[in-house]
Amino acid sequence: VERLERVTRERFLRDIYPRRKPVVLTGLELGTCTTKWTVDYLSQAEGSKEVKIHVSAVPQMDFLSKNFVYRTLPFDVFVRRAAEVKHKEYFLTEDEKYYLRSVGEDVRKDIADIRKQFPILAEDVHIPEYFEKEQFFSSVFRISSAGLQLWTHYDVMDNFLIQVTGKKRVVLYSPRDAPYLYLSGTKSEVLDVDNPDLEKYPLFVKAKRYQCVLEAGDVLFIPALWFHNVISEEFGVALNVFWKHLPAESYDKTDTYGNKDPMAASRAIQILDRALKTLEELPEEYRDFYARRMVLRIQEKAYRNDYG
Repeated sequence: VERLERVTRERFLRDIYPRRKPVVLTGLELGTCTTKWTVDYLSQAEGSKEVKIHVSAVPQMDFLSKNFVYRTLPFDVFVRRAAEVKHKEYFLTEDEKYYLRSVGEDVRKDIADIRKQFPILAEDVHIPEYFEKEQFFSSVFRISSAGLQLWTHYDVMDNFLIQVTGKKRVVLYSPRDAPYLYLSGTKSEVLDVDNPDLEKYPLFVKAKRYQCVLEAGDVLFIPALWFHNVISEEFGVALNVFWKHLPAESYDKTDTYGNKDPMAASRAIQILDRALKTLEELPEEYRDFYARRMVLRIQEKAYRNDYG
């Protein structure tokens, strides 16, 4: 993934954004958070308010099999535990991993917004506003234990992953490589992207891998629909900012995470499911023939020819 230094808003919107490819922006003005956010400062700043966290006995978290549990801890206790490698106090094992993904007050209705959930910390952050104010969707505060790996997934909105402290490795795949990622909804079944089980997932080798390492102060632009797998190489604090790339009415109103498919896409998938159900009325030979014709029609009508 390309790294570019001190990119202005104008240059980003003119040269980078239209390409719809990930890029690491370095040297941006992010505020005092990059120097202030030590474990001690974080603990004191937001005190003992309760936070809901993911706790996992293994480093690779899997959202499909749900190999983690949700627990609640006071924020200051959580920060200190997440920064430790071995724990004296723990829920599952002494080397369990912790992950906080901030959410709104009511998860079903409210989006994550650092200004509301962590107002004191929000004052330390200068978010690069390379989008219009009305396009803003959410700002998601994240803290991860060292070694934690999040499942590969896509989001339906553009976002900046701002690495405030610590170091992350991010592996990305183009939306075009979706056929090779063994998807279940927005998530890939391939957990270990470094050592995939190729007997189980033989097509995965065809997916072109993009990779970058984010140091403290780096900002990764992840365009909507790009798959990403995030590995925290150190204990770290990050902030994601999501914004709407499509007209506001394109998105599902009940989406608080920024990962529900656009309304038109959901409708199209429902219609396709109905069409496939209708094909079941035909004998196998006919079903196969008309299914192949449908695939050709979809390719002809909806595929892009200009993918780089």
